[in-house]
Amino acid sequence: MTPTKRKQQLTKLVGLVTAALLGLSSHAQEYVLDPDWPKPLPEGIEWGQVPNVTMDREGFIYAFHRSDPPVLKFDRDGNLIDSFGSPQWVALPHGFRSTPEGDIWATDFERESGHTITKIDTNGNVLLRLGARGFAGVGPNTFNGPADVAQAEDGTFFVADGHWNNRVVKFDAAGRYLLEWGSKGSEPGQFDVPHTILIDRRGRVLVGDRSNERIQLFTQLGEYLAEWDQFGRPSGMFIDHNDVLYVADYEKLRGVTFGDAESGEVRGFIEGSEPEGVVVDFDGNVYTSEVTGGQGGEGSIIRKFVKR
Repeated sequence: MTPTKRKQQLTKLVGLVTAALLGLSSHAQEYVLDPDWPKPLPEGIEWGQVPNVTMDREGFIYAFHRSDPPVLKFDRDGNLIDSFGSPQWVALPHGFRSTPEGDIWATDFERESGHTITKIDTNGNVLLRLGARGFAGVGPNTFNGPADVAQAEDGTFFVADGHWNNRVVKFDAAGRYLLEWGSKGSEPGQFDVPHTILIDRRGRVLVGDRSNERIQLFTQLGEYLAEWDQFGRPSGMFIDHNDVLYVADYEKLRGVTFGDAESGEVRGFIEGSEPEGVVVDFDGNVYTSEVTGGQGGEGSIIRKFVKR
């Protein structure tokens, strides 16, 4: 190889590396942390670990945290406007996801007194509960560490059962068992901690198979379609109204990776949080929930990243 050609190749390599770094930088700068959101909690309420965060149809943000009361409701400015729930309702908060009609599914994976999923309205009224509190099982109405629930437009819902059972369970709108799939393993259709689950606009069921470091895609009958391994170790997922998929990962990538919800093509990355949960408001702002306190942080909190 001649010196001229070697110099040309080196110049090309430097250009590619520079372009890649600039691309990553531009994605990182696309979202900026809002240091004033949320506002300080009132006296008598302290933050616990926040495994999940969700949003209702009016745009209010809800934190599901491991302290009393377990549900905190915030307005767009970060002011706490309501709180509800009690340790008698949920022992160890985990999954928290809005339904198409505006209610919320919550899961409790505490080993000694959890293993339930509960549907509530936005005032905290219990609408439906499945599972036997404090009793782990693999039956049609028992769970073992349920992690998340996703509901389809027709009211059927899917439970990522999750921390120890490694299965997905489907129920009809009234809570009657329909079918299930999955077992412990790394083959297609198997799971190792199915930690987060949602349904996209095409009707596909996306399962964040966390310890296998992939998202698996299925039909609503449990038929395997594909898998994506470009989103790290998925702990939480959310798809916004623009069909963008956001994936929270506090263990490997330590941030939020976002991309096309149809193809899985990655478009960018949000740093500055170590998130287990994620939700996106109507303006494209991203909220993350943490169980570790974040990068160098002392508290466990939710954070808001403003889209520029």
